[in-house]
Amino acid sequence: MHRLAAVLSCLLLALGLAAPAGADDKLPVPYMFLPPAVFGGLPNADAPGTNDWSCRPSAAHPNPVILVHGTLGNRSTNWQTYGPLLHNNGYCVFAPTYGATFPLPYPGAFGGLGDIRDSAAELGAFIDRVLAATGARKVDIVGHSQGTLMPNYYAKFLGGAAKIDKYVSLAPLWHGSASTSMGALTAGFPLPDPLSLLGPAFAQMSTGSAFMTQMRTGGVALPGIDYTNIVTRYDELVQPYTSGIEDGMTNVVIQDRCKLDYTEHFQIAADKVASVVVLNALDPAHPRPVPCTLVLPFVGSLL
Repeated sequence: MHRLAAVLSCLLLALGLAAPAGADDKLPVPYMFLPPAVFGGLPNADAPGTNDWSCRPSAAHPNPVILVHGTLGNRSTNWQTYGPLLHNNGYCVFAPTYGATFPLPYPGAFGGLGDIRDSAAELGAFIDRVLAATGARKVDIVGHSQGTLMPNYYAKFLGGAAKIDKYVSLAPLWHGSASTSMGALTAGFPLPDPLSLLGPAFAQMSTGSAFMTQMRTGGVALPGIDYTNIVTRYDELVQPYTSGIEDGMTNVVIQDRCKLDYTEHFQIAADKVASVVVLNALDPAHPRPVPCTLVLPFVGSLL
């Protein structure tokens, strides 16, 4: 039994799913997206390291970090990497589920489906709760996919700009995406856009939509907020990937930092290169060297 346990422990360490010996005070940080997301997506679950309402920010990290999931994600499935990673680095970390308008297979399983404007109001209420609980003046945002766009509606139109310090985006779509709607595939058929049946967010994120026009009118970057965008050339959903590059913001292309990194739209939320860029964006006074190892789509880093 001891030998079997040792073998399993070594395997989990190789996959990034277990903490090393002597690190009992640290949570395991997986650097692969799909398996932890699938097994971590239990009803009413929080991602490891998140939503500890007794957490008080330190002097080193005075801003609580709000993790904002993407379309079809939730507070647990999307953040199996960043919850424990940021917790281990001394941050108070919080994550809501928003826009969960589809009730199956259980309420909250799939978020980011509702009207993005309503989701922004949900986020605002959650941020107010975090600020009240922690005593902080501002929060930092780390978002993925729709979670990179929706908070800026809160900042721009719902008075949230004064409550946000740093705003870090994984696979953002500041210009919208050509692939968020299936309308082109169903043109000529007497059927609605299939994705629109799930919720309005898909159509709102499409390039040239009325919502995207509203978001871009008058400029995207807001004064007083420090924006960092992290994009991948292999993004299969944000098309083109350069939709995530915006004036007045720091823009990072993962493959410019590591040509061996083939992360795509989902794996970027568990990508090791991106994770260090995020840590550096949140704490620029203490930069860390960005690693470069082979990263496979969906599978991630096995080393």
